[in-house]
Amino acid sequence: MTRPGPRISPALAGAVDLSALKQRPAADGGSGGKPGGVEVTEANLEAEVLVRSTELPVVVLLWSPRSDASTQLGDALTALAAADGGKWVFATVNVDTTPRVAQMFGVQAVPTVVALAAGRPLSSFEGMQPPEQLRRWIDSLMNAVEGKLGGAPGEEPADEVDPEIEQARAFLDAGEFDAARQAYQAILDANPGHQEAKGAVRQIGFLQRATTHPQDAVATADASPGDVEAAFAAADVEIMQQDIHGAFARLTDLVRRTAGDERTAVRTRLIELFDLFDPADPEVIAGRRNLANALY
Repeated sequence: MTRPGPRISPALAGAVDLSALKQRPAADGGSGGKPGGVEVTEANLEAEVLVRSTELPVVVLLWSPRSDASTQLGDALTALAAADGGKWVFATVNVDTTPRVAQMFGVQAVPTVVALAAGRPLSSFEGMQPPEQLRRWIDSLMNAVEGKLGGAPGEEPADEVDPEIEQARAFLDAGEFDAARQAYQAILDANPGHQEAKGAVRQIGFLQRATTHPQDAVATADASPGDVEAAFAAADVEIMQQDIHGAFARLTDLVRRTAGDERTAVRTRLIELFDLFDPADPEVIAGRRNLANALY
């Protein structure tokens, strides 16, 4: 199944172009009564869930009209959202009519509830919960995000660009990766919170590493499924070939099959790959959820 590609940072969009990945229309499905809240589809997922979650927490119920527990949980969450007066957004995904969206969330059972803030999943649970437990869960979510939302993360004023940033971007546009990385690293050393420099250093490092792997790295890793270094090389090549889902799935499966220091190394590499992309992208959200399932 082809999926929309994650969005890499603008500074490296020309270096790793994932926009060519296309998506097919959502599958048709049956109808049924639905809980309240915003109904999420492939068309409005980004606007109503990912972007919206930079302003307010978004609680997403993945449900099916075939499940009585789903409709009961939907009613309970609808009531809580109304009682809280717009402090958080309630959204629903019908897994029967929008299976691709459900897959992006990595849902394995209905009902499942996932809370997102700033484009990232914060908490989730499966199955019906008592009203008082739902109330505590919502309150905990609100406490966790208090004072942390209100706009898209990492945005910088566009009216004036620092000359050092202009120079780093020029090196990058010219394909001078070593010079670009050094320039961005100097910016990062002076300002450790600089979002563009932080992302650029990560992504340039990835490009420099990934371009050293042989093109048969995927076949080599497939032939030696226990070879961690081969799996790392294969995942890099898969990302360069725009098979983001394949790269994430390969390392997530390896997390399940390793232990100790090896498992830690695989988990660390997978998180590094997540960090190459926009954290609000559904592929990254699903990847983080799948990693959490593999770990726990």
